[in-house]
Amino acid sequence: MPLFSIVIPCYNAAATLAATLDSLLAQTFTDWEALIIDDGSQDDSLRVAAIYGARDRRFRLMRNTGKGPSEARNMAISEAGGEILAFCDADDLWLPHKLQSLAVAFRDPTLAACYGRVAFFDRNGARSVSTVLPRDVTVADLLGENPVCTMSNLAVRSDAFVLTGGLDPRIVHNEDLEFLIRLVGEGHRLAGLDDVQVWYRTSVTGLSADLPAMAAGRLAALVTAARYNRRPSRRDEAIHLRYLTRRALRTGAPVRQALGLALRGLASSPFGWFSDRRRGALTLGGALMSPLLPAQLRKSLFAN
Repeated sequence: MPLFSIVIPCYNAAATLAATLDSLLAQTFTDWEALIIDDGSQDDSLRVAAIYGARDRRFRLMRNTGKGPSEARNMAISEAGGEILAFCDADDLWLPHKLQSLAVAFRDPTLAACYGRVAFFDRNGARSVSTVLPRDVTVADLLGENPVCTMSNLAVRSDAFVLTGGLDPRIVHNEDLEFLIRLVGEGHRLAGLDDVQVWYRTSVTGLSADLPAMAAGRLAALVTAARYNRRPSRRDEAIHLRYLTRRALRTGAPVRQALGLALRGLASSPFGWFSDRRRGALTLGGALMSPLLPAQLRKSLFAN
C-alpha cells in the first residue's frame, strides 16, 4: 500500500494533463499512486491518461461515478489505498520535492493535514507566491482568507478525510473552504510548510459569472462555521473582500468590479483590509489604477 494516493479530477484537460502528470513522475519521493478520475471529458484527456497508465502502473484511470470535481475527489474514500490523500488539479504542477516534504511532515502523528506555498503562473511564468501561517490554521483564519488557496495544495490523512465526511458536492465554489472549516472545527490539525510546493495555473477569465456561485459557496461555509460557534467579523469580511479584489484584478474582471470590491472591503474594516499592510496597499493601488490602464496591460500586471 503506497504512502500517498494522489487524486486528480479531470475534465477536458488534454492541453495540460501531460504536464501535470510529468510533474508527478518527477517527484523525488516515489511511494505513491495516482487516481486520474475522468468526469466525462470530450477531448483527448482519456487518451493522455491511458498513455501514462501504460507507461507507469502507479497511474490508475477511473470514471467519476457522480458529477463534478467534489464527487471525483470523494471517490478517494473508497478507491484510494494510500495513508495520505494528496489532491492535484489536472492543470497544476507540483515541484519535485513536494511529496518528500510532506512525507517528512506527516511523521508527526498529530498532524492531520498539510499545505505549502503556491506560485501563481501563466505563460509568462510565476508572478506571485502565497504565504503560510506560522501556526496551525484555525476556523477564524479560514473566515478571512483560505491560506491553502487550492486543493492542489492540500494533503490530508485518509482517515481524517473519511471522518470529516469528504467534500460537499452541492457546493460549486468554496467547497474546499467548507471542508477545511469542518476539518479544523472537528479538532484536526492543519499546518503549513514554508516552501513553494505547487505551481497554480491561472487563466484570464471574467469573475462576474462566478460571483453568485462563490457567494453561495461562502454562505455554505459560514453556515458550517456557525456550527462551531464561529462567525465572521467585519475584519474577516474585509480580508475576504481583499481576496476577491485580488482575484478580480488577476483574472481581468471589469474594472468597476475590482474597485467596488475594494471600496466595500475598506468600508467593512480598514484594519482588516490592512491587516497585511503590503498586500492591502498593493491591492488597493491596483484597484484604483486599473480603470486608467489599457485592458491588456492591466491583465499583464495582475495576471497572478
